Amino acid sequence: MKTIYHAANTRGHADHGWLKSFHSFSFANYHDPKRMNFGALRVLNDDVVAPGRGFGTHPHRNMEIISIPLEGDLQHMDDMGNSTVIKQGDIQVMSAGSGVSHSEFNKNKDQVVKFLQIWVFPNQSEVTPRYDQITVADNAKTNGLTQIVSPNPSDEGVWIHQDAWFYLGNFTLETSATYSLKNTNNGVYLFILDGELEVNGQLLHTRDGYGIWGTDSFNYKTSNKAKILFMEVPMKF
Repeated sequence: MKTIYHAANTRGHADHGWLKSFHSFSFANYHDPKRMNFGALRVLNDDVVAPGRGFGTHPHRNMEIISIPLEGDLQHMDDMGNSTVIKQGDIQVMSAGSGVSHSEFNKNKDQVVKFLQIWVFPNQSEVTPRYDQITVADNAKTNGLTQIVSPNPSDEGVWIHQDAWFYLGNFTLETSATYSLKNTNNGVYLFILDGELEVNGQLLHTRDGYGIWGTDSFNYKTSNKAKILFMEVPMKF
């Protein structure tokens, strides 16, 4: 088993006034050759957008982009004709493929919007761009893992062009469990949204990241109030 620990306070940080962002991996002006990606997981940005502000229209290509709102309402528009709002409890995915342009704005004028912006390298290039959005709040498990991303359109959650599985864990009780990987060639990157998680003797706190690979399973223990994002991705792609 191999592991890597990224403490919350070691992340890259950008403050543009209207946007405050923490980068778990190299992004924009933050560059660390030791933190370029975790397997197929390329970007994990923890963003806070000021009221009424946002990202103007910009392009993407050949990337699977997943947005997870944590607070507030995020307005999305793209050149595929989509105009939607995503909020806490929703999951958004966009397969950029052969090329797509979109914008993201804080819909509200009186509160910030907080969301995770995640990029995953795809296993196919130049696919037809695609957008999807679901609400998982009503089906979310308590003290267990809720699947939110997979490679299979018929599975729970949204799907992407990669052999990757994401889960959200919402724990209200101290919980001990085992995570079994879907594929032993994959790794799992854990991101602590809130609370504490212990894995392999390492105690993780809010906004810490921890990668595990070279194993088929691992044990973990949560605090009695914790929210964890599990991201299983291929280590070679």
